[in-house]
Amino acid sequence: MASYNRVILLGNLVRDIELRYTNSRMAVCQNAIAVNDRRKNASGEWIDETSFVDVTFFGRTAEVVSEYLSKGSPIFVEGRLKQDTWEKDGQKRSKLYVIVDRMQLLGGRNEGKNGEARPRAATGNGRFVDAAHDGPATMHNGSNADMHVSEVGDDVYVNEDMPF
Repeated sequence: MASYNRVILLGNLVRDIELRYTNSRMAVCQNAIAVNDRRKNASGEWIDETSFVDVTFFGRTAEVVSEYLSKGSPIFVEGRLKQDTWEKDGQKRSKLYVIVDRMQLLGGRNEGKNGEARPRAATGNGRFVDAAHDGPATMHNGSNADMHVSEVGDDVYVNEDMPF
């Protein structure tokens, strides 16, 4: 059976970026994007719902995100879902997140890190930072499709519940 794994999100970063490097010198950062949804409930009142989606950036994409964005920055990402599973204290656990293949910086020039004017980003193809051309494939001599968080090494921050 055929399958298709693509995710497109538009939201705001939940935390400041923590750029790390693997033992093989590949840049990686993990964060989350807050995505807001507004709908009416049964009584006709508007309800705002926020979903928090974990995202992982690799290579040049991670470096650009680290350089130009901070907590609350708007961002548009495209990527694929990845699920990691592990066992801790006899219980099976899993985590679903997005591996970002492309991203677009949003917002004005004055919405950069620490309130400073954000310089223009050299973002690969002019609009998007594309991991297939500017990220892991370039730095890792492999395909971004083959990259997984569990492969990035011990020197990368990962959720405390995850054993790798």
